[in-house]
Amino acid sequence: MSATRQSGAPVHRGLVAISIMLATIMQVVDMTIVNVALPHMQGAMSATQDQISWVLTSYIVAAAIATPLSGVLAARVGRKRLMLWSIATFTVASMLCGRAETLGEMVFFRLLQGTAGASLVPLSQAVLLDTYPREKHGSAMAMWGMGVMVGPILGPTLGGYLTEYYSWRWAFYINLPVGILALLGTTAFLTETVRDASRRFDFFGFALLGLAIGALQLALDRGETLDWFASRTIIIAVIVSGLAFYMFLVHMFTAEKPFIEPGLFRDRNFSTGVLLMFTMGVMLFSTMALMPPFLQTLRGYPVITAGLLLAPRGLGTMLAMNVVGRLIGRVDTRWLLLFGFSLMAVSLWEMAGFNLDVGTWPIVHTGIVQGVGLGFVFIPLTTTAFSTLAPKFRNEGTAMFSLMRNIGSSVGISVVITILGRQAQINHADLASVINPFRLSTLPTALPRAWDLAGSTGALALNGEVGRQALMIAYLDDFRLMMYLTLLAVPLLLLLRPPKYVQSAPRTA
Repeated sequence: MSATRQSGAPVHRGLVAISIMLATIMQVVDMTIVNVALPHMQGAMSATQDQISWVLTSYIVAAAIATPLSGVLAARVGRKRLMLWSIATFTVASMLCGRAETLGEMVFFRLLQGTAGASLVPLSQAVLLDTYPREKHGSAMAMWGMGVMVGPILGPTLGGYLTEYYSWRWAFYINLPVGILALLGTTAFLTETVRDASRRFDFFGFALLGLAIGALQLALDRGETLDWFASRTIIIAVIVSGLAFYMFLVHMFTAEKPFIEPGLFRDRNFSTGVLLMFTMGVMLFSTMALMPPFLQTLRGYPVITAGLLLAPRGLGTMLAMNVVGRLIGRVDTRWLLLFGFSLMAVSLWEMAGFNLDVGTWPIVHTGIVQGVGLGFVFIPLTTTAFSTLAPKFRNEGTAMFSLMRNIGSSVGISVVITILGRQAQINHADLASVINPFRLSTLPTALPRAWDLAGSTGALALNGEVGRQALMIAYLDDFRLMMYLTLLAVPLLLLLRPPKYVQSAPRTA
């Protein structure tokens, strides 16, 4: 049953959309708003760099494991009840995070926050798909996509402002008014769905999938710190994840009532959309992970300025979503997707040409172009993926969509950060190998006095500059890699079928 009365009359579509969008924005902003506050939290809790990273890791792991639960829980207890529980618990957990005094408390409350918020994004998407008729799904997904896509982009800007002028605790306290409004709106305007009491909860399937996702997240989050496969912990985590995922697949296709219905993946549009959404997760969050340290470390911008320079990316996404919502139904979504992927590739190609003297305009310009590209990909992809999926699979389908985006973001961030660190070391060794007192370019008369190799001070200064140049080249390698990944995703568009919207019934004589 959708968010309509039994008579078929819509129940305040606009108010339903506003209520669930508040919950969605609250959850997705929290994925990135804390990032810039970590150094302040580290000092307040006397934690090491490695320990404070668990503030992010605990949230991501909990959300990843709990996301697949959204479909089955919504069927068992009702979608409205699950939404209300998630919003209330997420808001309370946010307040507890803001009050945390020790690292242990913070990690525990972040686990609770991630578990509670995991279902907000997939359930909000399912509500909009059920609330609006199929021919208006493009506009509905454009509205929903603004929160999902713009939230993570604007999160660092908002987090930087709150941390700079107030306290890092306000990065959590800001959820209180938003959570209360979302809770009141959902209570008043969202209609409950029909509960399926016969839906059996597959504990074994959930345990296997949770173990696979949790072990994978552990490997991805800790891999860079532990030097990947040089660590026994990472090797064990990867083996456990692979075996658990294999057993889950076997169980899913052989069990009578599995945790995730295999019929979900028989839909070609949905299966292709999941793969492309994984790519989107890699693109969106990898870029957001690279740009703040690039702007602050290599360009020397303060945290507030860095956040402002990243904000136009979100503005480009909002602009594109407003346009693309009107184009869906009139233009083949595959052409819109091709246009979006092309813009993303062009922006990354331009970013691969940055240097240590890059100005503010190229940063803003490429951010806007990439933001527009993201908007032209996200909405057509979501609309097309669900256009042929049976309505009974929507709760599980939206959960799987969110899960793949989150896993893609974890994989992408781990890969680019690993490549960044290793390439910086390789580039430093290559550049340093050509610096010696016998080359004409390194003679005292050819170098600035501050880099005079005859003294230890000059040698250290020159080594620092070599390190900056090596790190800059490593950033360019990452940008180029993401450009290639974007181009490799384009052939998957050939597997998609354009959505066919149901037209109004013809008049009878």
